Amino acid sequence: MITPGNIVDYIDGGKFICALVTRISEKRVHLINQNGREISLPQSRIVTLSKQHYSVQASREEQIDLLKTAAEKRALLAGDINLEELWEIVNEEEQRKYSVTFLAELIYGKEFDDDQLAGFVRAVFADRFYFKYKNDQVTIHTQEQVQHLQDEYEKQQEKEKLLESGASFLQKILEGETVSNHEWPDRDKCLYWLSQYELFGNDGEESALMRNLLKKADLTAPHTGYNILVKAGYWDADENLALLKSEHPQEFPTACLTSAEQIKEASTQELLSDSKRKDFRDLPLLTIDGAFTRDFDDALHFEQLENGKVRVGIHITDVSYYVSPRSPLFAEAQERATTLYFPEGHVPMLPKSLSLDVCSLIKGKIRPAISFLVTLDDTGFITHTSIVPSVIKVQRQLSYREADNLIAKDQDLAGLNAVWKKLRQSRVDRGALLLPFPDANIDIRDRNNIQIYLAPVDTPSRSLVSELMILANGVASDYLAGRGAPGLFRSQPPPRKRLISGTSNSLTDIALQRRFLSRGELTAHPKPHSGLGLNSYTTITSPIRRFLDLAMQHQISNMIHGKGILFSADECKTFSGTIQQKLSRANAVRQQRQRYWILRYLEPKQGQSMSALIVGQGPKRVNLLLTDCLCDIDLPPNPYFPVEVGDTVKVRLVRVKPLDGVLRFEW
Repeated sequence: MITPGNIVDYIDGGKFICALVTRISEKRVHLINQNGREISLPQSRIVTLSKQHYSVQASREEQIDLLKTAAEKRALLAGDINLEELWEIVNEEEQRKYSVTFLAELIYGKEFDDDQLAGFVRAVFADRFYFKYKNDQVTIHTQEQVQHLQDEYEKQQEKEKLLESGASFLQKILEGETVSNHEWPDRDKCLYWLSQYELFGNDGEESALMRNLLKKADLTAPHTGYNILVKAGYWDADENLALLKSEHPQEFPTACLTSAEQIKEASTQELLSDSKRKDFRDLPLLTIDGAFTRDFDDALHFEQLENGKVRVGIHITDVSYYVSPRSPLFAEAQERATTLYFPEGHVPMLPKSLSLDVCSLIKGKIRPAISFLVTLDDTGFITHTSIVPSVIKVQRQLSYREADNLIAKDQDLAGLNAVWKKLRQSRVDRGALLLPFPDANIDIRDRNNIQIYLAPVDTPSRSLVSELMILANGVASDYLAGRGAPGLFRSQPPPRKRLISGTSNSLTDIALQRRFLSRGELTAHPKPHSGLGLNSYTTITSPIRRFLDLAMQHQISNMIHGKGILFSADECKTFSGTIQQKLSRANAVRQQRQRYWILRYLEPKQGQSMSALIVGQGPKRVNLLLTDCLCDIDLPPNPYFPVEVGDTVKVRLVRVKPLDGVLRFEW
């Protein structure tokens, strides 16, 4: 019971304070403490209470001297107690809680004074590892708890050390100095944490530590962390932050790399041991792709038949031959969903040893394929189709430009050219929408002078390839649908508003029509695709680059080999959900990266006027398309400058901040 004349300990600001009880009123204790302050506290704040009483009539100076002497003695006693030894004694017992007096007896014996008891309590309060004090009871930590607390303490000490040393090292890096791992052992660890803080803010690993470190170094300006990482060589000056922020994998798991290393090119003998696989090595196969393409999915050939009929072959590399549906490579392809292409490089869906070598239709190499053979009459009407596993060898590897230059005089290309035109017209007659939109090719070879070149997507060779891929995909879809087999079918309802028709439309009309397209769907059962003018559609022509195509190649390969349906409707529905989720992620990364490079292209043009096409108009916003880089922007209407859809106007670039995604224009 607390009475006047007791010496007590209480805690204030994390420190123990000695005080003398001068009087009691209701539930509060009136005290004079070792610092000479008179205070009142609730009784619950009192931690220790002396048995001995002291005179409350003594002078103030005598009382303060008494308290200071007691405080100093108790602090010294607390520092002399070896709690680890005490813990080793009591930890052997099953009991986990003890009174303060019992434990004090173990240290001092039965005869201990007030200061010794208070010193013990202070020691327990200061203890980080072995004991926990609450309500005059001491809980004994287990061996596991002690180890955990010691580990956490060591980590905290490391962080404190890092804060002390790291600030100066970050400043040096930002100033352009080289800081080695030998000079700063925590360099790589700290730069990693800093990268996480830059990417994810307060959600990043050790974000609080990095925030404090930057603050301690007085490096709190926007993007200072980014600049430090660039100066340190940890990040590129144009690091792909959108990719790093996403969960899209960049490195392949060890299991995938091991599987890929074990896959070797199949020999002709191995491939032809499959009685279903046809030998098409003598066919005049050619590929048509971009000048820098190395992952060749598809090859083409043309044959002139009797009675004016022709046969075209669309030969798709048979990735399913190498990548089993139960393999880690297949699972990883499902996780990635697609190959990501950027101006600075790409992130493949399959390891490069497969995508750029074993599975790629390289000129002169023997490859397994799934071949789509389509016979057409002289009007372009399809009279017969077949899908067969095959062995092929590409004889010519052409770029789009080379194919365009040869298309009028090369017999095979001229034949394919005539076919695609009839196929396209047939689709248009069935209601297909042709929406060729130029590609904005970004040239970043000179990072200080980025260029954007608009490339038409409807050149003869590009249109040829596109139309024949649509043909093969349509044949694949019809094959599945005709047999009631589940698959992954792409569909699209009619546009909300139809503005164009035919094969020749202006960029303005195409841009407007794109705004009224209905959202595409991916289902396990066939539905019409309005935009393509087809009753059903899937994709199978890019199994190196798209998981959907790889899955459908497995489904069809299993069926044409007479093995029945591989993936059930439920499995296809699962694939559909995964594909849509992962493609949404991939498309977001792709779009953000494309926008970053466009903003980098626009950055030196601040203050300049640029041409823009009016493609939409509402009461509050006018939608425009920058004609030199095809970037969408919008502005509030200007009552003094009325415009109409289709007008080309001049707008002034006010502000560009690529890292922040900021782009501002004005009339």
